[in-house]
Amino acid sequence: MPFYCYSTGSGPVVELMFPMGKAPKTITLDDGVVAGRDFQAERCAFSGTPGQWPIECDASGVHPAQRKAAYQESVRNGVPTLFTDDGRAVLRDKGHRKKYLKSLGIVDRNSYG
Repeated sequence: MPFYCYSTGSGPVVELMFPMGKAPKTITLDDGVVAGRDFQAERCAFSGTPGQWPIECDASGVHPAQRKAAYQESVRNGVPTLFTDDGRAVLRDKGHRKKYLKSLGIVDRNSYG
């Protein structure tokens, strides 16, 4: 099942999984705010289209309790990388992303460059 992106325009993008073609045009968030489909975020996140930097990466993130240690390790590796409160790595641009993943030994076969 594919992921679909939703946003309110002033908050973070929410990604939800729905069966193909079954994603609603709007969703109601936990706080009662209505969020609409964010096609730009979907295009950026899944087609490799430039833009929408920085990105917050779950795959190269850490447990929230490990954020400080992960930041210090990234500095030692020469690729200073911040982490969100929930542990996602904040990747500033394509070059930063490539260097950070390489420093972790992660091979991204979908990076297209």
